[in-house]
Amino acid sequence: MLEHGKPWRLSPRVRRLVAPNPGAMTGPGTNTYLLGDEDVIVLDPGPAIDSHIDAILAAGDGRIRYIVCTHTHPDHSPAWKAVAEATGAQVIGALPEGDDHQDETFSPDVTLEHEYRLKTPELSLLALHTPGHVSNHYCFLLEDEGMLFAGDHVMNGSTVVIIPPGGDMQAYIAALKMLLEYPVACIAPGHGEVIQDSRAEIEGLVKHRLAREAKVLQGLVDLGSCDLDVLVQRVYDDVDPGLHPWAKLSMEAHLIKLEREGRALRSDDQWKAA
Repeated sequence: MLEHGKPWRLSPRVRRLVAPNPGAMTGPGTNTYLLGDEDVIVLDPGPAIDSHIDAILAAGDGRIRYIVCTHTHPDHSPAWKAVAEATGAQVIGALPEGDDHQDETFSPDVTLEHEYRLKTPELSLLALHTPGHVSNHYCFLLEDEGMLFAGDHVMNGSTVVIIPPGGDMQAYIAALKMLLEYPVACIAPGHGEVIQDSRAEIEGLVKHRLAREAKVLQGLVDLGSCDLDVLVQRVYDDVDPGLHPWAKLSMEAHLIKLEREGRALRSDDQWKAA
């Protein structure tokens, strides 16, 4: 159940708050997770909306010790500052990079590295570097329960937009495959409800992306030299044209991947199959 301002118990160690920022790109709103009950970790504090910050502080009840961010897009991290100032919590995350659409205020006390582990008396949280949506993106595995906090790497009900240059389709697919190597039981996304069959979800995302990539390549073969505006109509003919501006960004990420692999060629704004 997704309800703004109300903490919802998902498991013995996890509660969820939904920020009041619903929209086309955020679904019902950004999920903020509170991990633990004594030494509380706030994971993805979300946008700097006063009512949401108040809800986080009320749910933390004076026990917030850590703030952890999956990445620094404006719907995920900006509330970090107000929560940190109110609680003195240690801030953990990766610095903004490679994307104009970032929370440039973000200044962590601890800069993340792959497989950094945060331990409290109640739980163990493992950071996994998952670039693709953006280069500074991390997922977090609650090792005690197998719950993966996926930020925008995996979303419930929609596919992730990959925006070059910060977004990288090659890295995104590789990071999805990497997650299959870890004991993930379920996925708590940055937007939407918990996904129970994690392996099926991740394998399905990889399959979907590779099928779309094949359609991009076939579009280049059929159309010959073309620009993004022409190609997106062929490749995303199954998507509402109103979403084509976003689809074009992910399609460009596919083309860059194909170019690296020697399967597509670019000349100015024109693309063709190699």
